[in-house]
Amino acid sequence: MIRLRRPATVAALTLTAVATAVLGLAGSASAHVTINPAEGKQGGYGRFAFRVPNESDTASTVKVEVNLPENAPVGSVSTMPVAGWTVAVEKRKVDPPIEVHGSQLTEAVSKLTFTAAPNGGVNPGEFQEFPVSMGPLPQVDTMVFKVLQTYSDGNVSRWIEEPTPGAEEPENPAPVLTLAAAAPASPGASAPAAAADDDDDDDGSGAATAIGVAGLVAGLGGLALGGLAFARTRREPAAKS
Repeated sequence: MIRLRRPATVAALTLTAVATAVLGLAGSASAHVTINPAEGKQGGYGRFAFRVPNESDTASTVKVEVNLPENAPVGSVSTMPVAGWTVAVEKRKVDPPIEVHGSQLTEAVSKLTFTAAPNGGVNPGEFQEFPVSMGPLPQVDTMVFKVLQTYSDGNVSRWIEEPTPGAEEPENPAPVLTLAAAAPASPGASAPAAAADDDDDDDGSGAATAIGVAGLVAGLGGLALGGLAFARTRREPAAKS
């Protein structure tokens, strides 16, 4: 009986080890820095978060550097405070300037560096989100944010590989924000509404005129009846006592 159980036990242990290795590789491959949501609209504003998972079993993530794309500058970039972290903002000159609400901006944010407080950071098995607000979003199809993730043991994960259309996801993909073009305004969209408003105005003025005429007629009629009643009372003899 013992000889029969040994092969089965070895086989089960082998299958378990293989499954663990496969699942571990799959989890490691899918755990990379992303931007959420991953879609926006050209010319609009949006709130996005860079989600940074910790892939190390022994070290914490202590610094995250987010590089904004040079070919798609954004006029306004603001960050949300994250407990236990500080942020440094770097800017660069842009030419031509970026127009934001009628103003011409000659500088744009080029890099955001999030640094953990001493003895802090993203621990193994955890993730952290770094929210930002951006806009107006540029007139491009995609924005690629190259990110460097530094661990407490000095190791650095470089999430800088750009995607290739039709190819598999790279080993160290950079976060990508896909931008949809704004829907063009229809030239005749407001015409029916304006016509309807005109019709409403005409109907309203006509109704008001009719009501005024009716009131005037009723008033004149009342005056006429009052005059007749007054004349009749003058012609009638006074009642005898």
